[in-house]
Amino acid sequence: MFDPRTINDSLTVAPQVAPDDMAAIKAQGFKAIICNRPDGEDMDQPTAKAMEAAAVAEGLEFHFLPIVSGQMTPDHVAQFGMLLDSLPKPTLAYCRTGTRCTMLWAMSQAGKQPGAELIAQAANAGYDLSGLAARLPA
Repeated sequence: MFDPRTINDSLTVAPQVAPDDMAAIKAQGFKAIICNRPDGEDMDQPTAKAMEAAAVAEGLEFHFLPIVSGQMTPDHVAQFGMLLDSLPKPTLAYCRTGTRCTMLWAMSQAGKQPGAELIAQAANAGYDLSGLAARLPA
């Protein structure tokens, strides 16, 4: 079931989506999708290749930036930030729960927005990033 959570006008995050959700994603106006979930994280999860095929069939851009939970690196953050800057908006990013995507977004925006604002935007979408406060400049 597609459960989008708006971070801002450019980015929405979601828990795992399915190939069958692509028509609804397109109908809601999304232009691009970022998958931050590695293949095989759960047995019943669709592969990135299946997700990409479904997205492309709906005319959506699809980018696969897999990140193992708990193993996010500065390079991942930089890549995510570059994707956000270059992809058509609005963009949908998904992972298992949406938390990884939200953390990537906040870390990629550090220095561009005050940390308290990033944490508040995440909280409005249902994600608690207060544990990142020390890593997000005021």
